[in-house]
Amino acid sequence: MSVRATILPPDLGHDVLARLDVIAGLAFPDGSIGVSSLRREAARGRLTLWRVAGKDMTTLNEVRSMIERCRVQPSLPACGSGLPGDHETPSGSSSTMDVRSALAAARMRASRLKESSSNTSGRSMIPAPPRNVVPIKRP
Repeated sequence: MSVRATILPPDLGHDVLARLDVIAGLAFPDGSIGVSSLRREAARGRLTLWRVAGKDMTTLNEVRSMIERCRVQPSLPACGSGLPGDHETPSGSSSTMDVRSALAAARMRASRLKESSSNTSGRSMIPAPPRNVVPIKRP
């Protein structure tokens, strides 16, 4: 039995403030999470702390809330048949038609933009026809 277990009352409530080392020992009896980990989670905004007489304190309920906030969401596959909502959208050629129609619409817009653009260069930018040039003789 650890020293912490002998100091704590057996009926410590979940809303009772206790020091971080005590809470870490109760919430994580295997020692996987310690005081520094709890402080780090508090700095990230996932654990609420109270500072009483210079001592950081929290409750077991706050640690449970922190654990819920730290839950990793399952990642979804980038492609494949297991995508959510896959059964709602038709597969096969109909989805290809959507891509083709979007591509056709983009090409039509591009051709309209090309047709309607006027020459923005001024008259001085158009090259003049070549003139007769007389070479200078050097002595």
